[in-house]
Amino acid sequence: MAGSGGGAHHRVVGSLGPAIVNGELAPDDDLDVVALQERFGVSRTAVREALRVLAAKGLVGARPRRGTFVAPREQWNLLDDDVLSWRFAARLDEVFLDELGEVRLTVEPAVARMAALRRTDRDLAELEDALAAMRAAAGGPAGDHVEADLAFHHALLRAAHNELMARMGTAIEAGLRLRDQFVHSAIAGESADGHAEVLLAVRRRRPKAAESAMRALVERSIADVELAKRVHGGN
Repeated sequence: MAGSGGGAHHRVVGSLGPAIVNGELAPDDDLDVVALQERFGVSRTAVREALRVLAAKGLVGARPRRGTFVAPREQWNLLDDDVLSWRFAARLDEVFLDELGEVRLTVEPAVARMAALRRTDRDLAELEDALAAMRAAAGGPAGDHVEADLAFHHALLRAAHNELMARMGTAIEAGLRLRDQFVHSAIAGESADGHAEVLLAVRRRRPKAAESAMRALVERSIADVELAKRVHGGN
């Protein structure tokens, strides 16, 4: 991630990015290069490089005669890895989790339907390997299951053989990874069985069954998120 490495500009990014995302710096606030130099004790070059990084994430903008400022939220790249991490660092972002569930419920059943129609033997092998990894990870470290879960969804996206869908799936990977940090206790048990139902329908080339199985899987995931929100809300 851009804000996690060494170097002066990384340090500036790692401070300004979270401040913008979490509202400490409001949209339209000015970002003065000289003031930032003094605040962080870095060179003008380091500040400008940091602002370029933040601009690539949609967090800052610039205009002639005005300079650099915090961009409005609608311009932010909300699925950027760093932006997601900054949103989740301080609190559980319930709005994001709700919106992620809506996106998954729209996209992933359609992906499963297409995969059932278009999958190859190689696609099946990748899905089976990912499912086996999920089962092997059950009861182990949460991170192992998360990686296997993501591998399954990536394999399913590839099996749909739709490049635009694949791009969309890649974009939400970071969101799924962060979501799983909050629901890891709920995803390892019956989750593998739900994925197995999707795989069975894909293997048998049954598009409607694959779509239904994936919809049920995503709905269970959304229910897990709701449970996690209640648990975290009670802490």
